[in-house]
Amino acid sequence: MEMESEKVNMGKALSAEASSYRCAACHGDEGVVLGHPIRGRAKSRSLSASPALASTKEFRRTRPLHGLCPVTTFGPKACVLQNPQTIMHIQDPASQRLTWNKPPKSVLVIKKIRDASLLQPFKELCGYLMEESNMIVYVEKKVLEDPAIVGDDSFGQVKKFCTFREDFDDISNQIDFIICLGGDGTLLYASSLFQGSVPPVMAFHLGSLGFLTPFNFENFQTQVSQVIQGNAAIVLRSGLKVKVVKELKGKKIVIPNGVNENGVLASDWDPEVGKQVMQYQVLNEVVIDRGPSSYLSNVDVYLDGHLITAVQGDGVMVSTPTGSTAYAAAAGASTIHPNVPAIVITPICPHSLSFRPIVVPAGVELKIMLSPEARNTIWVSFDGRKRQEIRHGDSVSITTSCYPLPSICSRNPVSDWLESLAQGLH
Repeated sequence: MEMESEKVNMGKALSAEASSYRCAACHGDEGVVLGHPIRGRAKSRSLSASPALASTKEFRRTRPLHGLCPVTTFGPKACVLQNPQTIMHIQDPASQRLTWNKPPKSVLVIKKIRDASLLQPFKELCGYLMEESNMIVYVEKKVLEDPAIVGDDSFGQVKKFCTFREDFDDISNQIDFIICLGGDGTLLYASSLFQGSVPPVMAFHLGSLGFLTPFNFENFQTQVSQVIQGNAAIVLRSGLKVKVVKELKGKKIVIPNGVNENGVLASDWDPEVGKQVMQYQVLNEVVIDRGPSSYLSNVDVYLDGHLITAVQGDGVMVSTPTGSTAYAAAAGASTIHPNVPAIVITPICPHSLSFRPIVVPAGVELKIMLSPEARNTIWVSFDGRKRQEIRHGDSVSITTSCYPLPSICSRNPVSDWLESLAQGLH
């Protein structure tokens, strides 16, 4: 009798404990019998299963975009050890919407350079922003130096612009949001202007590629007005934080190997003392290739300090989910939704066919160096820009940046992404 009562009490305790770990989003799919989840028919209906519903009103997700909260009890006695210090509370990406602490007053307009077809949309947009919305419009100085704009006497707003020069003027604290006119390269250029927090970006598809540009220009007045009012969904596109450490030629470290005169390791020794350190924020990918050399490149790839592989080939690239539809897709990598927290490592024409693209968690740190037996140097570029040489002793460290790019959605993160794939991969 005592053993039976003990089993009943244990079953009640496990039932209460299991229910405390269950997510509210799971209740529509799982029933509980004696504390154990039972799979059943989902109460929510998908978009494909209800065409009549989709035609009458906007479809709303009934599940979080990151998936259901997993049950953390396993069998009758095992569970995940709870550590309150490491619990992360992340808002469901499907519910992320733009809001303003104060009404926006300034906007940066990025236009594709030397494209005559964008002159009329550029004039209409700037006229609407200045006259109808009373916005302060920033443009790059070289945009206004375009002969097509200089020779257009009807474009009277030229004198009202605030101009800046790349790499000379800091506008990071002056821009409330960004509007891009062009293709994906225009948005990449806009993100490169901000090496910290990036303002919300609204991208119109007026270029060759449209994976990152969900808006059509036909009814731009209504769409821009909704963004100014704060009525828009956003997707946070994670970027990469890159640190390049280079050996300085002809300079010696004062304390070699961090050891002082007595042979004791210096507690305040910095291994980067006497080296050149540069940091970059990247949206698409970091590409490491063999450069002008005719030899194959040989690089070692470390993950959290552990050597995972040595790449022999034309090079290797490290991409974000946003960059998985760019160079990485051409090299054979998988296409990843921008809300998936991940980093993609893709070899470029590897000598060994056994090395395939791999996906690692977003929180790891990658380090890429020349292999000791490499006969030539390698070159690195960041979203196709700031290309530079990497020699023996130099290193490239890569991890996920804490500054995502807030990309404004035309509808929602899932629909915009699927439509971009249908148009870009046909």
